[in-house]
Order: sequence, then structure tokens, then C-alpha cells
Amino acid sequence: MFNLILFGPPGSGKGTQSEKLMAKYGLKHLSTGDLLRSEISRQTPLGKEAQNFMDKGLLVPDEVVIGMISSALDDNPDAKGFLFDGFPRTSDQAKALDKLLKLKEAPIAAMLALEVSEEELIKRLLKRGETSGRSDDDNENVIRARIVEYRDKTAVVADYYKQFDKVVMVKGEGTVDEIFERLCTEIDKRA
Repeated sequence: MFNLILFGPPGSGKGTQSEKLMAKYGLKHLSTGDLLRSEISRQTPLGKEAQNFMDKGLLVPDEVVIGMISSALDDNPDAKGFLFDGFPRTSDQAKALDKLLKLKEAPIAAMLALEVSEEELIKRLLKRGETSGRSDDDNENVIRARIVEYRDKTAVVADYYKQFDKVVMVKGEGTVDEIFERLCTEIDKRA
């Protein structure tokens, strides 16, 4: 099983590249937001537990999220691998994910981090805001705050994976196909 983490700030092209990577490599997309919504809608024990925290305005604890990821892995035994999106966001989450994946004998192969200049991110997000209807994509000050938050919170995750030589910085500027080719080159080195 080949597991990847795709990282990048808002507007770096993670969504676009995720679709292409899943199609080429047969990976299953694992978004913690999607997992939460699915578990809650299916009224699973983990979903009910998550809903209980959310109803109180609390963040869903890491143990619950890891439980959902474990269930998703178990529910997809034939998957060639998983593409993690939006998780882990902290070093504690990264450690918990690695512990789970070690038990499943399916470690993270690489954390691919898309590097895009702040000015390019702002340009992309403002353009996306013109058509997406997302209020967080049409205000430059909000966009800048999101970029700072991303850098502050996710730098520790990159630091965690650097100690295992799993972080790969990938230039996230250029055409969609050029960026995809760079990502594929890095994946193919590790597959």
C-alpha cells in the first residue's frame, strides 16, 4: 500500500492535483472533513461521538479522527494506497497517524508539499473567489490570514516528517500539467 500526504497552502492546487494523482495511481482520497460528514450521516458510533463534540462547539479529538481513518482503511482493503488531505495538521496527529499506519503495515511514503509564493496564492484565491461563492476567497486580508495560519500550524508537521526524510518540496507554480509532472516524478522515485 502506497500512502501519501499532499500539503499546500490554500490556493496551492491541492484539489486539482489530488484528482489527477488519484486517477493516475489508483489512490483513495482520504479527507478528514469527508470522513466526519460520512460517519455522522451514517450514525456510526464514531459519528455519534464526533457529533456530540461538535454540538458542544468543541473540536473532534484526534483519537476519534484516527478511529475514523482506521475504519476507512479497513473499509477499503483493496485500495492501492491513500492520499491524505487535510490531515495531519499537528505533530501529535502525525505521530498518531504513523502509529496507526505502522499497525496496518502501510506507512506514509512521502509528504508532498506544494510551494507557491504568497502573491501567487492571493492571485489564485481572489480569482477563485470570483466564481466559487466562497466568502473566504474574496477578501485579501482574510486570504493573507489563512496563509499565515497554514504556515504557522503546518510547519510542525513538515518538521516531524523531515526527521524521517519524507518531506518533498514541489514547486507549485506553472501549468497544472507541469506541476502534476513534478509530483509524479517524486512519487515514481518512491513507488
